[in-house]
Amino acid sequence: MIVTAKRLESINEYYFSQKLREIDALNKQGKNIINLGIGSPDRAPHPDVIKVLQEESAKPNTHAYQNYKGSPVLRNAFANWYQQWYNVSLDAETEILPLIGSKEGIMHICMTYLNEGDGALVPNPGYPTYRSAVQLAGGVCIDYGLNAENNFYPDFEALEKKDLSNIKLMWVNYPQMPTGQPASIKIFEQTIAFGKKHNMLICHDNPYSFILNDEPVSILSIDGAKDIAIELNSLSKSQNMAGWRVGVLCGAGERVNEVLRFKSNMDSGMFLPVQLAAAKALSLGKDWFDEVNSVYKKRRDKVYELLDDLQCNYSTNQSGLFVWAKIPDQYEHGYALSDKVLYEHNVFVTPGGIFGSNGDKYIRISLCATEEKIEEAIKRVSNPEL
Repeated sequence: MIVTAKRLESINEYYFSQKLREIDALNKQGKNIINLGIGSPDRAPHPDVIKVLQEESAKPNTHAYQNYKGSPVLRNAFANWYQQWYNVSLDAETEILPLIGSKEGIMHICMTYLNEGDGALVPNPGYPTYRSAVQLAGGVCIDYGLNAENNFYPDFEALEKKDLSNIKLMWVNYPQMPTGQPASIKIFEQTIAFGKKHNMLICHDNPYSFILNDEPVSILSIDGAKDIAIELNSLSKSQNMAGWRVGVLCGAGERVNEVLRFKSNMDSGMFLPVQLAAAKALSLGKDWFDEVNSVYKKRRDKVYELLDDLQCNYSTNQSGLFVWAKIPDQYEHGYALSDKVLYEHNVFVTPGGIFGSNGDKYIRISLCATEEKIEEAIKRVSNPEL
């Protein structure tokens, strides 16, 4: 009898992997589900980015294995991008490690730094991959709760009361997913001070800083941050390149080399034309972000209408690709409202509970659908006979 490794015992299939199969089955029954659940940008990258990919892919000398640290062209592009938008100086040679998507980087970090039984602080609610990556690496997840009363920021007084002696790293994510809470310089300063006090690696995941957010911020902009923090970033959201799988890890050269020791045993580098196209994407100016955000703002206004029809409460001070909303008291949890909307109105919204127990009373709606689709969802919810 073949059995799976023990490391999989606490890991379930990713929620959206299961749900997409169910939605596909409902569509085959003729339901025509409107999917407002997943944050996969539905619009194309800039035409110049696609042009670079096409031109470079046609060349005969761009198809070989690549440098494990990524093309110097891409690393320099990331360095310039961080300087321009975050006012953070990075050494392109030593402090930047391109990744095949930042989700890959989450796993690499956990495998690099966690031994069996080591603790890792993970946000509740938070991106589920933090939890699964910690567990796959043999680590133990220690939740730190985020709630509306504290603006979905860490409660450092509460954290100081925990036994932190075995905590090796802390996952942080602002603008926060799923709550949409914007980044805060004050919170970043507190986080860096907390990490230094407890000799704890701070891992900041920063893919949403350009979406519906006027002031992109990096935790590495805090004085002394490189001593204790690393940051993941991604082109998936900001550049409409989710399927291209282009991310980056930034931090002190020592940290980059430590993660590289693991990463270099897991892949053989990224396709060079993708790297060169990504470098082009990183050179785009303010006009690009303004155009992207003008589309998302119109969609968000429509999502507010949908949430009003569902009698949910929400803050309008949110950044990122989603709107996070508290459900009416009549529902036991977000799963109940999500199921009702799916099975009665043929619209899928994400139950907040998949992000942790502190999300049980919430739902999350994606902005990665056209205004027309969101308008149709509003019609279905307000008139289920349509």
